[in-house]
Amino acid sequence: MRRYRLAVVGTAAFMTITAASGCSDDDGGSAASASASAPPSSKQSATPSTKASSVAQDDKRATVKTESVGDLGTVLVDAEGRTLYLFESDESTTSTCDDECAEAWPPLLTSKEPKAEGSAKSKLLDTSERPDGKTQVTYNDHPLYRYDGDSEPGDTNGQGLDEFGAEWFVLDADGDKVESDVNGEQGPPGY
Repeated sequence: MRRYRLAVVGTAAFMTITAASGCSDDDGGSAASASASAPPSSKQSATPSTKASSVAQDDKRATVKTESVGDLGTVLVDAEGRTLYLFESDESTTSTCDDECAEAWPPLLTSKEPKAEGSAKSKLLDTSERPDGKTQVTYNDHPLYRYDGDSEPGDTNGQGLDEFGAEWFVLDADGDKVESDVNGEQGPPGY
């Protein structure tokens, strides 16, 4: 009986260590990537990034900074230069995107006070608690997300998509959504 218990405990320990070390990417997030189907886009990349799908960025201090991306101008990005989005369904600092939505649109999480770089304004940065108890970064009262369909820094494949009941937009340094028309011209900020 003792050998049986030792075998069970040893196997469980081995499986735990194997799972913990073999199932994470360089940033400590899950290497598995779940992606919701998105409408075809001429800008959309064929291969979603595992970095964008990493929800678990909560083991470090999140950074929000600005970068110039294509026709959209200067927008908010995370520490790796991945575009950040707002979800129009979020009517407060509390996220309404969870489960499958959070797999396709990973929230920007943190366990420490987020920091601002570039033209991002620290006074607009804050956090809110998600339904799962994790801490999500907000900017100008908008919970922030990345898009699993963005495979490279600077990609904006999620811009204007209507998924999970509402549209998704990039944000400018003032925390306003950035809209663009079919000609790529910027429209007025708002929200």
